[in-house]
Amino acid sequence: MPRQKILIVEDAPDIAGLLQVFFTSQGYEALVASRGAQAVELSRREMPDLILLDIMLPDMNGYTVCQELRGNRRTREIPIIFLTARGEKEDIIQGLKLGADDYIVKPFDLQVLQARVSNRIQRANLLSTKDPTTGLPGSTAIEEELRRVLNRHDWALAYMGLEHFEPFSQAYGFVAGDNALRFVARLLVEAVDELGGPDDFVGHGIGSDFVLTTSPGHVRAICERVMRDLDQRIGTLYDYQDRKQGFLRLRDAAGEEVQVPLMYLVIGVVDGTRRHFSDIRELSEAAAQVRQLARLEKKAGSRIAFG
Repeated sequence: MPRQKILIVEDAPDIAGLLQVFFTSQGYEALVASRGAQAVELSRREMPDLILLDIMLPDMNGYTVCQELRGNRRTREIPIIFLTARGEKEDIIQGLKLGADDYIVKPFDLQVLQARVSNRIQRANLLSTKDPTTGLPGSTAIEEELRRVLNRHDWALAYMGLEHFEPFSQAYGFVAGDNALRFVARLLVEAVDELGGPDDFVGHGIGSDFVLTTSPGHVRAICERVMRDLDQRIGTLYDYQDRKQGFLRLRDAAGEEVQVPLMYLVIGVVDGTRRHFSDIRELSEAAAQVRQLARLEKKAGSRIAFG
């Protein structure tokens, strides 16, 4: 399992450094942002398990950062603890009304702070529908999203699969397999952040399946960006020999040597403006059929089909 990730949003270098060193020593991955805009960007890209948020920042105050995070579909459920010198009752009430989960006034005790952080993360995990490997919304959240888009008309669904993932995990181990899934998740999130809209959804289903919902006008550009980036960088997950030859040498069930290509994406896209679906089962089956068309395409690397 990856380490739990904390984002420390603090413009005072001494406090930020103290918190980063302390939480790293406690086994967390501690990221630091010194500005509000940087905090919003890092939150969307890194999906931390919790955010420690100062109120007084150089570019925007912590209240505005909290509002932006709570207004975004990907970051709205991340626990936020305000960590600030402003301890007036009105300040505390304002922060909690904006959706903060806790409010700690400086100066603070590190052990007490760590206990509150741990409790908030544990509570969030109990209620979370996130996939534990990638941090993306999981199967339950995907079903909810598909039901949501069926009530709209301006949507597109991209159903993605990482081909040859199982042989890769068999050859390199489960840790490498998890890293490959996180690699795909990061490419998806980066592409959506740059080319998509604020209501776009990225989820991680069963195994190496991923789901994207976006607008029909954005779906092609996002998918093409992800396919391009994955094909250019997938070799970094392999050792030199496999990367150089472009395939893995494995044994099948009969003991015969087989050559397994490097991993690539297969994507099936369904446009909600062109077809009507009565329920999510019909939609899921249609997306799987379109993805199968892409899988049958005779070309190297990632491929996509539209239906």
